Amino acid sequence: MVLGQTTGGSTEKTHRQRWWRVNDNGGFSFLFVSFMLFSSVGFLYTFVVYKNNNNVNNYGNNMLGCHEDSEGSWSIGVFYGDSPFSLKPIESMNVWDNKSASWPVANPIVTCGSVTDSGFPSNFVADPFLYIQGDVLYLFFETKNSITMQGDIGVARSIDNGASWEQMGVVLDEEWHLSYPYVFDYNGQIYMMPEGSKKGDLRLYRAVDFPLKWKLEKVILKRPLIDSFIMEYESRYWLFGSDHSRISTKKNGELEIWYSNTPLGPWKQHKKNPVLNTNKKTGARNGGRPFVYNGNVYRPGQDDGETYGKRVRVFKIEVLTPYNYKEVEVDLGFLKPTKGVNAWNGARSHHLDVQLLKSGQWIAVSDGDRTASGDLSRRYIIGSLLILAAGSLIFLMGMLLGFVRCIVPLSWCPHNIKKRSDAFLVWERSSLVSSKLRQYCSRLNRLCSVLRCKMNPNTSLGRLAFFFILIASIVLMCVGIRHIYGGHGGQEPYPINNHYSQFTMLAMTYDARLWNLKWYVQHYSRCPSVREIVVIWNKGTPPDLTEFDSAVPVRIRVEEKNSLNNRFKSDPLIKTRAVLELDDDIMMSCDYIERGFKVWREKPDRLVGFYPRLVTGPGPLEYRGEKHARKFNGYNMILTGAAFMDNQVAFSRYWSDEAKAGRETVDELFNCEDVLMNFLYAKATSLGASVEYVKPAWTLDTSKFSGVAISENTQAHYRVRSNCLEKFTALYGGLSDRKVGFKRRKDGWDL
Repeated sequence: MVLGQTTGGSTEKTHRQRWWRVNDNGGFSFLFVSFMLFSSVGFLYTFVVYKNNNNVNNYGNNMLGCHEDSEGSWSIGVFYGDSPFSLKPIESMNVWDNKSASWPVANPIVTCGSVTDSGFPSNFVADPFLYIQGDVLYLFFETKNSITMQGDIGVARSIDNGASWEQMGVVLDEEWHLSYPYVFDYNGQIYMMPEGSKKGDLRLYRAVDFPLKWKLEKVILKRPLIDSFIMEYESRYWLFGSDHSRISTKKNGELEIWYSNTPLGPWKQHKKNPVLNTNKKTGARNGGRPFVYNGNVYRPGQDDGETYGKRVRVFKIEVLTPYNYKEVEVDLGFLKPTKGVNAWNGARSHHLDVQLLKSGQWIAVSDGDRTASGDLSRRYIIGSLLILAAGSLIFLMGMLLGFVRCIVPLSWCPHNIKKRSDAFLVWERSSLVSSKLRQYCSRLNRLCSVLRCKMNPNTSLGRLAFFFILIASIVLMCVGIRHIYGGHGGQEPYPINNHYSQFTMLAMTYDARLWNLKWYVQHYSRCPSVREIVVIWNKGTPPDLTEFDSAVPVRIRVEEKNSLNNRFKSDPLIKTRAVLELDDDIMMSCDYIERGFKVWREKPDRLVGFYPRLVTGPGPLEYRGEKHARKFNGYNMILTGAAFMDNQVAFSRYWSDEAKAGRETVDELFNCEDVLMNFLYAKATSLGASVEYVKPAWTLDTSKFSGVAISENTQAHYRVRSNCLEKFTALYGGLSDRKVGFKRRKDGWDL
């Protein structure tokens, strides 16, 4: 009897060990290895596809600032107009700045990058207020310190009417968060009233050494008002702000008014406070400085309905007395951004300061963000849920393959715990909960066997189910990791000295390639720095502009003669110095287009493109493709069917008397216009390279889908071009001594 008990115990122990070997070690190893493998695929996908789409990458080189922030990636732009209701962004005013190769200057004009590069690490800038002193503009704004994660007040200065800004540093840094630096004059002094509601009061600072040094003048109100301003109206001073600490206050939907004989107080409450306590989308919370136009006073307010800081709404104040207040909304006339997350203010803008210059022109500063409020947190939550779903599918695969034989290990169940007290045994026998739990664990574990029977991997149905689960888990893992680590998904421009600009795209085509053109316009019009797309229509009936889905203006220039020389025809309607000649059948990421633009701006006297070629000599000249150039580690030609150039310089060279013989050759052969442009650039460049290459990660030739490729016979096309090389070399000199090596750039963009 004793022997039997011992043998039985030994058998039970051996069975338990066997179970753990198959189901715990094997199952755990399968789950761990599979999860790590799928995660690696997800990280690789995110790195390859989205590594340059993160909003922290393109704002400058200083890695101390511009980190992803849960509050957003706010930046500041400048606008001009004949009135406060006809404001246009600076890029529409054709303001040029040679120092930063900005032709024209484009918004945003102040970013976290420009502040960080000046020695003050910043994650974002917002709440801009102007102070005009003669011909000098001062810009005060909130800058969120990327180290302390607290808002400080910074200042920048412009002496060219807002085209460029010199960062002067942080001028106010308290132990609590600061924002909304409302600056105004009173009795010959300059005052600032920033929001510091975390301190629980409203403080007034006076400039002792403008604009860098400020001194606390007075705590004017012991209330935690947010986004407050003071204005003079009918012999009184009026203080507008919001107090979210009031009982029954609707957050971002409340507005209070106080009045006094001086900005220093004492302040008395409006008899109807809060004068507004309504839905947060109505614009109750202040959104900038009030302004006067045609004798009327206007108050900017924030629409926080869809997301915090969605847009600025403007209200005309019709009645303002200690007993009554009335305002009506008016249309500001702002054009909505059309490029979505690719625009610096594509998702929201919650602040506006409009002021009148001595010239009679109106200037405004506004902040903007390309993502909605809470985007970072939302991406983390969605990404985590998707990864959890992928993990569940991996667990399911383990069940189908037999690595996982139970969902709940028996040792976790109360009835299988090795050491139990007598009290626990009594509870277990009598407890309905314990009985139900045992039944539930058993049913869950039987599910593994049922699934393996229903979807046996050795059957066709089982293999199909396994393949579907495998693909779904990989997709969920990739999308989940992309949400967490892939950034906001927008394409951002690359600044030069923290300045942005724009370029015009030119595409030469004809009626048979309309399908290519529609796809081309839809894609490239969303690229951040594209201002206009000009279609050079060489043959057939041009399409109606309504046929295009475009985020920028599209202009069709109909040519009388079907000639490749039309590609480089001078066009006085082009408002940018940079043009990108890009064939309508070439598709690539906007990020690589933006890289090419940045490289061109660094040295705008070159041709910068995406397809390198190498012409060797002095023997018989032969036109060869990119593989040939890489074999000999160099290039001396860039195809101008995908290249940036200075339209003023390039087009005048191409249509000069010197290039006449070359143009005739182009018309004769209906080929080689880009080869001719390369020869003309090389001849005009006495020292250094005349071309530079930028490598795109991928390109797509859409003519393969539409069947309208211009050069279907590659070998015949290359023979014609080799003939052009001989003729152009005789006319303009050779290219063989102009070789440029790959891998010269520190950023690795020419690998």
